[in-house]
Amino acid sequence: MSVRRVMGTETEYAVSQPGVAYYQPVKLSFDVVGAAANDATRHIRWDYRQEDPVNDARGTRLDRAAARPEMLTDSPQLNITNVIAPNGGRIYVDHAHPEYSAPETTDPFDAVAYDHAGDRLMLAAARAASVQAGHPIVLHRNNVDGKGSSWGTHENYMMDRAVPFADVAALMTAHFISRQIWAGSGRVGIGEKSETAGYQLSQRADYIHAKIGLQTTFDRPIINTRDESHSTDDRRRLHVIVGDANRMDTPQVLKLGVTSMLLWALEHAEGAGYDLHALLGRLQLADPVGAVHEVSHDLTLAAPLKLETGGETNAWLMQIELRRAVYEVAAATLGTDTKGEPAWEDRQTRNVMAMWGQALADVAAIRHADDDARLTMTAEAGRVEWLLKWQLMERLRRKLGGAAWSDPRLAALDLSWAALDPAKSVFAKLAAAGRAERLVDDERLAHAAAEPPETTRAWLRAAIVRTFPSDVVAASWSHLTVRTPRAAGEDEFADTYGNSSAAESTSVRPGDLVSLDMSDPLAFRRENVEEVVARASTAAEAVGELASRRR
Repeated sequence: MSVRRVMGTETEYAVSQPGVAYYQPVKLSFDVVGAAANDATRHIRWDYRQEDPVNDARGTRLDRAAARPEMLTDSPQLNITNVIAPNGGRIYVDHAHPEYSAPETTDPFDAVAYDHAGDRLMLAAARAASVQAGHPIVLHRNNVDGKGSSWGTHENYMMDRAVPFADVAALMTAHFISRQIWAGSGRVGIGEKSETAGYQLSQRADYIHAKIGLQTTFDRPIINTRDESHSTDDRRRLHVIVGDANRMDTPQVLKLGVTSMLLWALEHAEGAGYDLHALLGRLQLADPVGAVHEVSHDLTLAAPLKLETGGETNAWLMQIELRRAVYEVAAATLGTDTKGEPAWEDRQTRNVMAMWGQALADVAAIRHADDDARLTMTAEAGRVEWLLKWQLMERLRRKLGGAAWSDPRLAALDLSWAALDPAKSVFAKLAAAGRAERLVDDERLAHAAAEPPETTRAWLRAAIVRTFPSDVVAASWSHLTVRTPRAAGEDEFADTYGNSSAAESTSVRPGDLVSLDMSDPLAFRRENVEEVVARASTAAEAVGELASRRR
């Protein structure tokens, strides 16, 4: 049992032009993404052929004619909207936001390094775009504008497709509702349009309106059912849209690590003889959507949540129950050590499980403290983001003589928390002063911004683009399409990849397009492919050899 699995994140950034009353966020987004490109790679297109946004994990397909246009993300874009980042990730325009998708990693600590490295890449792109446009363009890492709009911070996990999706949905519903008590990033304002003055745990909660669904931009569900594995047929991608854009390392690692552990429990419960359905019955809430809002709005951390079977629970007790389940499955599967602790398989898993226990202890301490005591909880605030932000807001309120939560100065401080520019970010100042526990240092962040992960196919994607940029025509998470070199003076044909041949073809001619299927995200890690890339003289040569190995 291990926390390790293929995982990754996607972050949409708020984009704005200070100093003007009206601006065009879509235009600004294109400016930022365009500035992230370079002359050697800006011709590379994103290959949408493997995307299938209307495929539903519940075993159905939405008719494309019935889908809202924003759901059809597989429609190719003619403008430059995609950039392959140096680390193998993707930078692109998603509706009215520039977005960074981190490269695939294999544990939550690496995933957080590559997630937060995206902040550096996007800040650099925004600064370059500002110079090119002749006016400032700024980015914020948050999820709401307080006026009714929300944008996403998504998580992705590869898991065993054999687990019934109904079980995945039931367990993850309980987890996503209750994890807000330690994962929330905090928000000034209650309601989508901040209709009620106040402070809440999560930025995303008020924008969740359905239990389950295929959509991501309207009637947002707790459980998203978009079924695109970007992997082999036996694997499923769990696509999570309910999380916050955390600035702090600890809640981000926990968010990824604990979810991974619960997926592991789902995958191994039957083999361990664990009664999964009894657990799901104990955690089934009468009103899951209402509970998402209730937990986020409840600063006492003790709001009663009605169970479907009668009785009540609360978010903290739900998390205790989930952690106990992981321990029971792990003990039955792995055995225990001399202290009775499951024999966790690796350091990352031991650390995540210890951090989960600490998070629940932190929440217990916060629950039993009044506001005055909460202001003194330095250690807990260094690990619980919503608390650290609340402390900042509460001190300002008191300094202002008990200002109401509707005071615009509090909203401005909330926005400053999310600013990517360290000179304008109050969070950056607190982090520099050691107020937020760090799990990823600056050296690791710099490496993650410049180099791909070595343990997944992201390494090959980045290596081919870096080594043979002019040969690469298109890329996606699971495929690379390259062109065989032409002789000097030969005419170029249209930049399309609809007629690409398989890389294993025995009659590849100059100028042909060849594709490599990289559906297995672990088969093309650095140790498996580095020597092929190193000795190849063209991308097509490397792709051809790697394809032949897979036959």
